[in-house]
Amino acid sequence: MRFQVLTIGGRAPHPLTGEQAAAADRLDEIVETGAVAEELGFDAYAVGERHAGPFLSSSPTVLLGALAARTSRIRLLTGVTVLAVLDPVRVAEDYATLHQLSRGRLELVIGKGAEAGHFGLDEGLQWEYQAEKYELLRRLWREEKVTWQGRFRPPLTDTTTVPRPYGGRPPRVWHGSATSLNSPELAARHGDPLFSANAIQPREAYARLIGHYRERFEAYGHDPRTAYVGAGSGGLFIADTTQQAVTRFKDYYEARVRQTHKPHLEGRPGYNTPFHTIEDAVADGPHLIGSPQQITDKILGFHAAYRHDLQSITVDTSGLSLPEQIDQLRRFAEEIAPVVRREAPTTLWQTPEPLSPAEPTRH
Repeated sequence: MRFQVLTIGGRAPHPLTGEQAAAADRLDEIVETGAVAEELGFDAYAVGERHAGPFLSSSPTVLLGALAARTSRIRLLTGVTVLAVLDPVRVAEDYATLHQLSRGRLELVIGKGAEAGHFGLDEGLQWEYQAEKYELLRRLWREEKVTWQGRFRPPLTDTTTVPRPYGGRPPRVWHGSATSLNSPELAARHGDPLFSANAIQPREAYARLIGHYRERFEAYGHDPRTAYVGAGSGGLFIADTTQQAVTRFKDYYEARVRQTHKPHLEGRPGYNTPFHTIEDAVADGPHLIGSPQQITDKILGFHAAYRHDLQSITVDTSGLSLPEQIDQLRRFAEEIAPVVRREAPTTLWQTPEPLSPAEPTRH
C-alpha cells in the first residue's frame, strides 16, 4: 500500500467555536503540511480543486508550485482537477509546467466536479465535457502539431503546447470516482488508474464502481495487473483507544455533519453522509477514527473490498491545530502505515521512478 495526504483547502468556520483561520494562514498550513508529509515518508500529497463554498483550493496549480519548491521526493497529485470546467490547453500547459518543476513528480486526478453551473456551463452536459476534454488533453500531452475539432471549445490547428511533459512522459492521470459509472468507464477505456472517493457513502457503493472499472479495464484489453486503484477516506483522528477517540471527537464530528448537511440534495448520493453519529462513523463509515489498531483494521477492510493500491488520508477536517494535525500524521506514519504496507503490498510507483531534483535530465 502507498499513502497520500489530501487537502481540499477547507476554510469553514469551526462548527463548535465559529473561529475561522485567515486565508493566508490556511494556505501556509497547506504547504507546510505537504513538506511535513514528505519528511514523514508519505508517498504523495494531493491538493483538491473547489470553486465554490468555504474552500481555498480554486488554484491548485499555484499551491502545487509552492509545494514543488518545498519538496524533493514526494509525489504531488490533484484531488481532483475539475477538467469539465477547464480549458484542456490551459490544463496541458499549467500541469506540464508543474511536471517540469517537480522533475516528473506530478500526477493528475481528474473529475467532472459539481460546479459547472458556477461557471455558467450546462450541468446536464458535465460528463460530455469531461470525456471530450480528456480526449483532447491526452492528445496535447502525447502529440505535437495537434489538429482537433469538438463540441465545447474552438478548434485547434497544428497546436503544440509548451512546455512538453518532463522526460517526454506525460503525467499519469487518475480518474476520480464518487457516484457514477462514467468515470470508471472512461478510466477503463484508456487503461488509466481509478481513484475512489470513499468519503461519504457506505463501502458497498464504492466497491460497485471499482468492480465495474476492473471488469471494463480487462474487457478493453488492458493488463489487469496495471488496474491501479486509489481510495480516499473521511477525516483521520487517532487516539490511544477507540473510546478515547470517540469521547474526544464526538462533539466536533457530529457538529460538522450538521454544518455540512445539504437538505436540498437529500437522497442524492455523494452529498450527505448517512453516518450521522460518531459511533456509526467508527463502525461503518469511511472515517478513520479510533486506535491505531482500529484504523489499521479498517484500512485493511477497505483493501479486502477494493484491492486498492493507494490510501488517502485527510487531517485538516478534524478541527485540530496544525501541530496536532502533524502529530496525527506522525502517529499514522509510525503506527499504522508500516503494518498496512506489509499486509497489502503493491507495485504502484515502483517503476519508473521520477528523477531526483539533483539529477540532470537525460536526452
